Amino acid sequence: MHRTTRVTVVLLFVAWAVDYIDRQVVNLALPSIGATFGLTHQERGMIVSAFFLAYAVTQIPGGLLAARLGGVRMACAALVLWSVFTGLTAVAWSFAALLALRCLFGVAQGLFPGAAIDALSRRSVPGERLTANGWIQSSNAVGGLLAAVLGGVLLTHWNWRVMFAVLSVLGLLVVFAVRRWMPAALPARDTGPVLGTTRGAARLLLRSGAMWGFAAMFFGYDVVVWGLNSWSASYLMEERGLRVGDAGLVALAPTVFAAVAAIVGGRLSDRFEGRPRRIVVPAMCAAAGLLVLLPLTTTVGQFVVVGTCVSGVVGLCYMPCFSVPLRSLPPGLSGTASGMILFGGQLSGILTPTVFGRLVDALSYRSAFWALTAGPVLAVVAVLCLPQTSERFLTRFHTILSTRPVPEDDTDARTASHPA
Repeated sequence: MHRTTRVTVVLLFVAWAVDYIDRQVVNLALPSIGATFGLTHQERGMIVSAFFLAYAVTQIPGGLLAARLGGVRMACAALVLWSVFTGLTAVAWSFAALLALRCLFGVAQGLFPGAAIDALSRRSVPGERLTANGWIQSSNAVGGLLAAVLGGVLLTHWNWRVMFAVLSVLGLLVVFAVRRWMPAALPARDTGPVLGTTRGAARLLLRSGAMWGFAAMFFGYDVVVWGLNSWSASYLMEERGLRVGDAGLVALAPTVFAAVAAIVGGRLSDRFEGRPRRIVVPAMCAAAGLLVLLPLTTTVGQFVVVGTCVSGVVGLCYMPCFSVPLRSLPPGLSGTASGMILFGGQLSGILTPTVFGRLVDALSYRSAFWALTAGPVLAVVAVLCLPQTSERFLTRFHTILSTRPVPEDDTDARTASHPA
């Protein structure tokens, strides 16, 4: 990769890792938080879902703001804001206050993904963009692992309030690094296609059925991810009797495999020039079978092995959910496109933790794990209905552009239609 791309990947890798640390530690702290406020499993799930509700709502506006104000500027603003709300979580005085703070935290973090992808798209060429994104998104697994380790240590020696206060400092350190070392953008001619017209293109992208199809595929992906991430630690502590520190450490293998899978999935997506069906269909079919097996395991070791396999095969599908739009669209639209796809995933984050907790209260952990198979089924159905290459995707998009009405203030378009 170009040196500009490599430096950008490193900085955004660190920023995303901190994003996931601050986001994931609450999952490890749920039993302690539940004990503090006397919460049911469903109410604990609501704490996770409150974040995703706000996070989902700000995905698309975050992409639009990044295109207007600049990806680097918006990413730094998001880092500062979510660090503040991470620190304020430490002083939550009631369940209602905790829900409000998690919503504000979600708003702040929701501004970041579109901004980060916008920043990378302006500093990478299309043929390497998915590989670069794969490296960056592998930080999610690394951040999850660090969250488990740091959260386990802090919860073992202190409590959940101290944990949030300590971790709030990390984002501010990343802001300093990004402001100091982020390189300038590559020339626009190197970063992607230039559409015949881009005026109002973001609004037209929001009306694209294909884009919402990619969002649906990511929804299915995140059903598995957030179901396991939100509840595996609680399951191991409540059903298998593990201590909080040990429950965090057993996440080591799944997170490493998920990180490697994200990189491989990005590289394969570049090699296949998109074509997400080649990866998503076999991987999600395997994931569905493993999810059926997961709650049938009889030892912690078996649970970890099967959970690791689930994380690996599902991790292969992360970048394919973005592959065709990110390879096809210019940087000015990549933030909006990624915001739409991420919005689908965050809807899953709103629903899955609460529904999982409800199923545990009403039925059992086994039933809740089996319900996660709905995610792979949805992902497979969605990918089978989507354009598989940039050429087919842009054909749909150019069709929308060519048939749109001419705005009153679009003087260039009116002149082309009615030449003197």
